[in-house]
Amino acid sequence: MTMTTDAGRPGTAPDAVGTAQARDRASAKKPVRADRGLLRTAKRLVVKVGSSSLTSLAGGISEEALLALVDVLAERRNAGSELILVSSGAIAAGLAPLGLGRRPRDLATQQAAASVGQGLLMARYTQAFGAHGVTVSQVLLTAEDLMRRQQYANAYRALNRLLHLGVVPVVNENDTVATHEIRFGDNDRLAALVAHLVKADAMVLLSDVDAIYDRPPQAGGIRIPLVTGPADLAQANIGSSGKAGVGTGGMVTKVEAANIAAGSGIPALVTSTANAAAALAGEDVGTWFSINGSRRTPRLLWLAHLASIQGRLILDDGAVKAVRERHRSLLPAGITSVKGDFEPGDPVELADAEGQVIARGLVNFSSYELPRMLGRSTKELASSLGRQYEREVVHVDDLVVL
Repeated sequence: MTMTTDAGRPGTAPDAVGTAQARDRASAKKPVRADRGLLRTAKRLVVKVGSSSLTSLAGGISEEALLALVDVLAERRNAGSELILVSSGAIAAGLAPLGLGRRPRDLATQQAAASVGQGLLMARYTQAFGAHGVTVSQVLLTAEDLMRRQQYANAYRALNRLLHLGVVPVVNENDTVATHEIRFGDNDRLAALVAHLVKADAMVLLSDVDAIYDRPPQAGGIRIPLVTGPADLAQANIGSSGKAGVGTGGMVTKVEAANIAAGSGIPALVTSTANAAAALAGEDVGTWFSINGSRRTPRLLWLAHLASIQGRLILDDGAVKAVRERHRSLLPAGITSVKGDFEPGDPVELADAEGQVIARGLVNFSSYELPRMLGRSTKELASSLGRQYEREVVHVDDLVVL
């Protein structure tokens, strides 16, 4: 199925989805096991597989690779777990039928390849899972489906119902109609957002690289088995696309996606497709990202990872400390400069004097109003400009620290 709707304004933060938000708050309070043994018993899992793991060097879908992956996932599904498979590969699968030797660079040809390849990919999945008695469905999403309130709610209800019916949803970007979303992160970031959407217990990112290393494995690199925060990745070796040359994400987007999940209360594992069975069994393979944050509301997740940023506010040291360490609202007195063109309610970045972005938030004033407010207290502004200026530039409830 394809999730599309025209409801809502582009870029509008999704509100809580009824009981979904209540479940968000409840799950944030529950203790979650930090070790990878959680994968053995996880009830709801999101598994993402990359293009390079599904296609051959000659192009097209590798039947052997796809069947091997499906065998592992179907066994887990038949054991009682709920699975969502986020699968790349549509564009790569469409290359050979179109007589293309490599992934096209122009958008129109990418869309054409996706249109041809998506049907082929789903046909293979339907047949392979069907051999195990498992039904699959197709769910095509773009970033906008997780940005608009109505589409977000529709996606949640549809996926949740499919899982309750015992179906394995196969999620992919809607590459045929996507524009800049076609480079959303080779589905890695989409997988993290879907994991948050469906309240997954864990996420597994599969590619042709078995783990994150401190330097290239061929140069004697050592596997990084556990990531608890940014410091653990300071010396990490992060490569590019897979050996088949058909992927776009590379390790950079996998690390980003794993951090999104871990920072939202969902542990994540990065490993190879060959390690899929061992990974789901909780064995010591790949790189495990332990939870380092709590589950966010859909609105704050949108603000942190999907919002279209319209401007930037530069903060002085005192404001940086207040926002980042004390989790306070941003006042006009702590802003030194304004960049961009925005209106009240637009998403903006908050950065320190060196330009490092520390947070994102919804601004209460336009870029036209703010310059005359900088460095002044709210009381002073109320006295000279009116009571409507006696408020925060970004309220703490509309702010997310990165």
